[in-house]
Amino acid sequence: MDLSPREVVPTAPGRKRKRPWLAMGVLAAVLIGGGVLVFQFLTNAIDYYCNVDEIGVKDGCDVGRTIRIQGVVEKGSVSEAGSGRTEFVIGYHGATMPVVVGSQPTGLFQECIPVVVAGKVVEDGGTRVFEGTEVIVKHDNNYDAENADRVDQANQEAAACSQKD
Repeated sequence: MDLSPREVVPTAPGRKRKRPWLAMGVLAAVLIGGGVLVFQFLTNAIDYYCNVDEIGVKDGCDVGRTIRIQGVVEKGSVSEAGSGRTEFVIGYHGATMPVVVGSQPTGLFQECIPVVVAGKVVEDGGTRVFEGTEVIVKHDNNYDAENADRVDQANQEAAACSQKD
């Protein structure tokens, strides 16, 4: 058995190997674009459900973050703000939050009922306001099963609200 090194065979002079730079650039752009899309999808797909009293307190219920908040529509607080916008106040565990929704809520929306509002909390001159994009009046079965204690508390607060004068 011969273990001596082999001679290096020189390549043909003047002939360079072409590199597919264009193909590598396109591949890199596609990978970067795909990574950005996946990152955006994953960060936007996460829904944090927060009660009104958890805003700014519970992790994930931060000001400026897109979340869903739960509370009971306060009696006498619903008004139209013009341009199809609706304003109301929701409360939970003694905490309240003014809400502005860019559309007229439909369906079963009324005072003294539990609602979930999708949107984000913004600071407006030191006051926190929830800018909603969607008002959900009836919870789906998954939410009810996972958050039975929240639903029970909201129903109790709704019953107390409807008994107010």
